[in-house]
Amino acid sequence: MRDALKIALKAIDDKKASDLVVLDISGIASFANYFLLCSGDSSRQIQAIADEVEEKLRALGLRPTHIEGYRNAEWVLMDYIDLVVHIFSKKARVYYDLERLWRDGKRLDAQKLLTEKVAKTAPKKVRSAQSAVRRKPE
Repeated sequence: MRDALKIALKAIDDKKASDLVVLDISGIASFANYFLLCSGDSSRQIQAIADEVEEKLRALGLRPTHIEGYRNAEWVLMDYIDLVVHIFSKKARVYYDLERLWRDGKRLDAQKLLTEKVAKTAPKKVRSAQSAVRRKPE
């Protein structure tokens, strides 16, 4: 999942998002390992950032289990199970202040992650993160 984090971070950076923050919440939450937070200047930019993240992670074979807030583009949440991407308007970022709420998470150096190499892997068959959940036979 660290490669997915780096790819999503690069996609966000490519679309000129601001205030990139990566939180490792694996030690304090059971539902995800990483939060990736950023801000956009307009609803169009926020949607473009979300589109770019989805496209780049889809090429890796990952689909979000859920995307919320895309239409209004004040706070777009993209849930990739171990990675949750939060794309905020500046106003919503200040209002919800996730950095404060998750302050016990370990803050990672986003710039360092951007310069790290991603392991070369062949594109996988696109699957939903939900498909990893085993279903009981009926």
